[in-house]
Amino acid sequence: MLALLKLSPVLVLGILMNGSAGFGLDILIAAPIALIYALIIGTICARAKFSDLMESAVDSMKNIVLVFLILQLAYAVATCFMETGVAASIINMALSLGLTAKLVAATSLVVTAILSIATGTSWGTFAACAPIFLWLNHIVNGSTILTIAAIAGGSCFGDNIGLISDTTVVSSSLQGVQITDRVRHQGVWSFLCLAAGIAAFYFAAVNMGLPDTIGNANEAITQIPQSVWDALNEKRPAAVTLLNQVRAGVPYYMVIPLIIVLVLAAIGVNTLVCLSSGIISSLCFGYLAGTVTGLGKFLEMVQSSFADAGSWVIVMMLWIAAFGGVMRRMDAFDSIAKLIMKCAHNVRQLMFANGLLCLIGNAALADEMAQIVTISPIIKDLTERNVKADPKAMYKLALRNATFTDAMGVFGSQLIPWHVYLAFFVGIIYAVYPMAEGTISIADIILHNYLAWIAVLSMLLLTLTGLDRLIPLFGLPREPEVQLIKD
Repeated sequence: MLALLKLSPVLVLGILMNGSAGFGLDILIAAPIALIYALIIGTICARAKFSDLMESAVDSMKNIVLVFLILQLAYAVATCFMETGVAASIINMALSLGLTAKLVAATSLVVTAILSIATGTSWGTFAACAPIFLWLNHIVNGSTILTIAAIAGGSCFGDNIGLISDTTVVSSSLQGVQITDRVRHQGVWSFLCLAAGIAAFYFAAVNMGLPDTIGNANEAITQIPQSVWDALNEKRPAAVTLLNQVRAGVPYYMVIPLIIVLVLAAIGVNTLVCLSSGIISSLCFGYLAGTVTGLGKFLEMVQSSFADAGSWVIVMMLWIAAFGGVMRRMDAFDSIAKLIMKCAHNVRQLMFANGLLCLIGNAALADEMAQIVTISPIIKDLTERNVKADPKAMYKLALRNATFTDAMGVFGSQLIPWHVYLAFFVGIIYAVYPMAEGTISIADIILHNYLAWIAVLSMLLLTLTGLDRLIPLFGLPREPEVQLIKD
């Protein structure tokens, strides 16, 4: 009973955020309420002093200060890439090849995957690409559900591996690993998943017997109704800028800022330097392309991005970090740790349990960022307390934990019917493509999101079986290099 009471603040947080439970509160409201409840439980059940609990909350917030700097730069890079033509150049390069009904879904997956890496936002990528590809799909008489599922999966791809993604930044920082190391660790696995997803969407389209009519992006954008433009302008104004740039055309060399960021990351340059290079290079090349008209306006855009990063994500993270600090101070997760350690017989099974815990936490909280911030400290503590290994091997385990929290948060959200991700996607779909309303359901999107299924299942199975050693840089250290401590 005492263990359940200590865990009850997590349950309260999940219920407050869950719309099906009758609340559906924003995490900025739910987290403070859950924190107050955790403080009460801590003083009563854990017999901890209120001052000690608050000190733990403040210490937990201090540990993520560097994350805020990275997040602000990440938001700025995402906005710069959307506004200066970097994102539009990627879309135009893909659409210039000519698409048929058989290729729309697979190409949607590729373009959204690259664009989400470039912009670091799955929500923004989905909002920007859904109008183009859904109307293009309409023109060539393709499969609407395949295209929607492909856009959803591809939009989340960069959110899991992109340097400027907030989930990548936060999940890496909470495990104490460098973002560039994390990207190298999972890079080959991620792109193998993407390749498998492309093949799955293509063969599904072929199996449906879709026609070979070639579509045109300009025609697709022209067919977008004014009501859709109005809805996008209200919900995602950057998507309107991107669509206009796609229609007007931007030079292909605008893709260079993205290449610069990726190359610097690949060679191990500091994350802050990588992000700064994206801002500076998009300014320089934007001047050449005419998408940047003045330094003052560009700096205002960067300043606005800094403000956007602080207006929601950073405040939310502070509340959740404080909540996590209080939960750790009263050893709320000891019961879960004991259960996992009773079931795990080696390090690989422990890591598999960490992945499952992330997926379950995401389902309980229905928010990937809340899961990352809440579950990350739990699996970090589980690993560090129960595994004996040298620092290099422990760092490799931390890299996998960071990948777990992010992948099970981002891709896992695509497989949870009540998750806020899917609610957002469906809202955008109905706004930009009204014909989908009443014909496309959340269950349909989940069923056909091949990339999400491949990513989640493959990561869990590769970890459990040890087959991850067949993928370069992705294999976990093996016994006796790492040993499980049964304490």
